[in-house]
Amino acid sequence: MNRLSANPHKGNDRFAGKWPNLLLLALAELLTMALWFSASAVLPQLIEEWGLSVRQAAWMTMSVQIGFVAGALASAILNLPDRIDLRLLIGLSSVAGAAFNAAIPVLDPGLGITLGLRFLTGVALAGVYPPGMKLMATWCGTDRGRGIGILVGALTLGSALPHLLNAVPFFGADGMPPWRPVLFVTSGLALAAAVLLFGGVKVGPLLGQGAPFNWRFALHGLSNRPARLANFGYLGHMWELYAMWTWVPLFLIDSYRVSAWSLISARWAGFAVIAVGGIGSILAGILADRLGRTAVTIASLVMSGSCALLVGALHGNPGLLTAICLVWGFAVVADSAQYSAAVTELTDSRYVGTALTVQTCLGFMLTLVTIRILPPLASRFGWDWVFPVLAIGPALGIWSMLRLRGLPEAKRMAGGRR
Repeated sequence: MNRLSANPHKGNDRFAGKWPNLLLLALAELLTMALWFSASAVLPQLIEEWGLSVRQAAWMTMSVQIGFVAGALASAILNLPDRIDLRLLIGLSSVAGAAFNAAIPVLDPGLGITLGLRFLTGVALAGVYPPGMKLMATWCGTDRGRGIGILVGALTLGSALPHLLNAVPFFGADGMPPWRPVLFVTSGLALAAAVLLFGGVKVGPLLGQGAPFNWRFALHGLSNRPARLANFGYLGHMWELYAMWTWVPLFLIDSYRVSAWSLISARWAGFAVIAVGGIGSILAGILADRLGRTAVTIASLVMSGSCALLVGALHGNPGLLTAICLVWGFAVVADSAQYSAAVTELTDSRYVGTALTVQTCLGFMLTLVTIRILPPLASRFGWDWVFPVLAIGPALGIWSMLRLRGLPEAKRMAGGRR
């Protein structure tokens, strides 16, 4: 079989070498995605050392999002994930991201150039995340939800790693730990990922045939109704996800600080809130292959949206706040892989890489809105009142997935389990 089947739930997918390759790929993606929040994790230090405002600090994450969108858009228009060797694309992108990230502590250039380097890091990561999902799918047929769930779980843990590095005693005590080692270590991890990709990861037997260049297929995810609804569900999910990942760790630090709790504990909590999503992604992937994509995504959206409505009121209670945020972190990313798995099942098999890239491009473009609007809303109303805005996304996602569930094409997902 040399095609990534539009209906992957037919035939045997117990391929020789499958799991060693999938686990190596997941590890490589985990290590590279540490670049994403490398600067965001050390925002308290940068705010103090560079005198940043909260709005300027928001651009540390937004610049990566913008770079990712620009890179993903160019990749989708050129159909790069469907025309270039996936290992080469992901490996070179990891090396480029490591270089741009390491240039910040080496040059110490101040805000303007740092934002440019963060933008370029985002461009590089556009060559890591969507192609990684396609590479994972080349090994997965009947268990595609689980496979992509494992990948997204690894990406989630990788996104949390900078918060872990910022919390361990090696990098500092209860005050402000040094920020440069965090960026150096995350760049080293991305280089290690490139070594794994070049030396150990292979493309699976379900790889689609080479696709001819067709920029118009970048619009397929919006013109085809089933794919459009899956993408709308993803957009609802993304409205919430990255704003939560960006601001909740800082919200926890502020809650711990005003309650005179340990700031090291606050940084550990920030890491745990993001990292627990890795467990959610894997569990949701297993359940979605058995129960259906729409059932699992709707349940995840209900849980995460409910947490968004609750957390603001718990600012003065760090213990309960941490508990609810851990539930939120588990649910907020659990459904992410299932929108991508759905797109691979609902789209032309020749252009799966392009479809996934367009999906992530649209989603990360939307994250710019919520990451940007939360600080001014917090300045006006206080952080206690802004997180319910994020519940708008889950509401849209639930509506979209209910509509998709009612379409006959939904039977192409998860072996007919919708």
